[in-house]
Amino acid sequence: MSLNLSSYPDLTQTLLKNRRILTPEAAEKFLNPDYARDIYDPFLIMGMERAVLRILAAMEANEHIVVYGDYDCDGIPGSVVLHDFFKKIGYQNFQNYIPHRHNEGYGLNITAVEKLATEGVTLMITVDCAITDVAEVERANELGMDVIITDHHLPQEVLPKAYAILNSKQKGDTYPDNMLCGAGVAWKLACALLSRGREKWNVPVGWEKWLLDMAGLSTIADMVPLQNENRVLAYYGLQVLRKSRRVGLRKLLQKMDMRQESIVEDDVGFMIGPRINAASRMGNPLDAFRLLATEDDAEADTLAEHLAHLNDTRKGLVASMVKDARKHLDARHIESAMRDVIVIGNPAWRPGLAGLVASNLVEAYARTVFVWGRTDDGRIKGSCRSDGTVNVVEMMTAVRKGVFVDVGGHALSGGFSVETDAIHTLEDELVSVYQNVRREKEAEEQMIDATLTLGEANWSTWKVVERFAPFGIGNPKPTFLFENIRVALVRRFGKENVHLELTFENSAIKAIMFFTRLPPPKVTQADYKETPSIPLVSSHSTSVNLRAGFGGQVEKENLPELISGDTIDLVATMELNMFRGKRELRLRIVSLSKKI
Repeated sequence: MSLNLSSYPDLTQTLLKNRRILTPEAAEKFLNPDYARDIYDPFLIMGMERAVLRILAAMEANEHIVVYGDYDCDGIPGSVVLHDFFKKIGYQNFQNYIPHRHNEGYGLNITAVEKLATEGVTLMITVDCAITDVAEVERANELGMDVIITDHHLPQEVLPKAYAILNSKQKGDTYPDNMLCGAGVAWKLACALLSRGREKWNVPVGWEKWLLDMAGLSTIADMVPLQNENRVLAYYGLQVLRKSRRVGLRKLLQKMDMRQESIVEDDVGFMIGPRINAASRMGNPLDAFRLLATEDDAEADTLAEHLAHLNDTRKGLVASMVKDARKHLDARHIESAMRDVIVIGNPAWRPGLAGLVASNLVEAYARTVFVWGRTDDGRIKGSCRSDGTVNVVEMMTAVRKGVFVDVGGHALSGGFSVETDAIHTLEDELVSVYQNVRREKEAEEQMIDATLTLGEANWSTWKVVERFAPFGIGNPKPTFLFENIRVALVRRFGKENVHLELTFENSAIKAIMFFTRLPPPKVTQADYKETPSIPLVSSHSTSVNLRAGFGGQVEKENLPELISGDTIDLVATMELNMFRGKRELRLRIVSLSKKI
């Protein structure tokens, strides 16, 4: 294959090469996603044929089917996909079940399985869960219920004895992309079913594309790599989200003053996703499911308002938990060296918020972090996040038996529950196995893609940048260095003046950074402990270390004091701002350094 990319503009060539896209063929596929060309045959997933035949037989016999979905912004949209499918084909003998995060926990639970059996369920289809639920699937089998698992989490050594398993991470599966999210797998199942019964059900060709709003939403929100088929699902998912007829989605966007036709991946990751997740973290996950599935205008309005309120409450609680955790960890650090693994919790903390706190602490302390709380019925549960040096599921399963009651998740994030007595020694247990399972941490260095002048931060450059969207894990936003630029105006805004806006001499473009920290009056060792290490960029820098979260977001360090007339070097991404219908380009600050 040819290695010649010369048909593309220079900046496009640079961005392609920096993303290791080196051939015209690969460039064409990346820059121009094509539904017909790039969506794989769902029957390539191991077990799909068997799953489809069982579901078709169940519908033929009018069996009672339950769609059992996880309670987050992957399982809920995935559950909506199958709900909409059954509604579209006119099958009525089905129900959706979303377990309560606090009362039932993640995945299948025996109580729910037994309850569903008494209601006459003979076929269960899971979404985004159950790949580790051996005992629960066995109980379903005993009660005469077949289970079809659709999941994307890491399988353990022993698989559940389900009727069929759709999870491309299992051994023997040769599907071309094993990184689909849970809703992505559910969408593939819906596509496979339609391929076998479309004419019988009188479903128009292409109707399944309308379900991509949910599959794309989860693909972005669940932070799977936006490469291969996931890039296509996210790309078309955003297009469908901008046109979606879902009344609940439209009401939610109205509550946030967002223009539906302008939705981008950051809106999903920072605005829509957190409100869907707030339902399970702070209340009942069925509220989020009902919001996305309802066709009733009044119900949608009520639920959208409810989720907005829950999310506001959630933000306040997380901030309080993080503040408390950092206070204790900093005090601990003063007394002794920071250990390889951090375990911290409080019986008063909500387990449903533990993952958000853990993510914050990973950024602040560069350690793998386990955060726990106590459920209403007294169980110790929590979430963990890896700093990149360890697979948290592998580490938890390496701990001696009797410590964890349940574990699950991905390589870099997971959930757990422990015996009450074991929580006191959990950090010791994890530290003891850490060195045996640790791996070399992948470099966190993200190369600056190009050096530009402020004059080059224009619409022509933006047209190049937006061809690389949607951005996320595996496809970071292009990052640019602007050298020796003079500040015209420094403006702080927002609650407590935590946001920063810069304007520059001889340029109309503005640069913005949200949730910045004001310069401390005096830099102390404690200040450094409370902030992550993100080196400032000097005039000769060619790269910058970023602790990247969703969409290139980073934990901000204290910025230097800036005044009008200062000369700075600026590292930033470009973005389109559509606030209040005004269309303008601006820079999103990654880091900056002041010239002395």
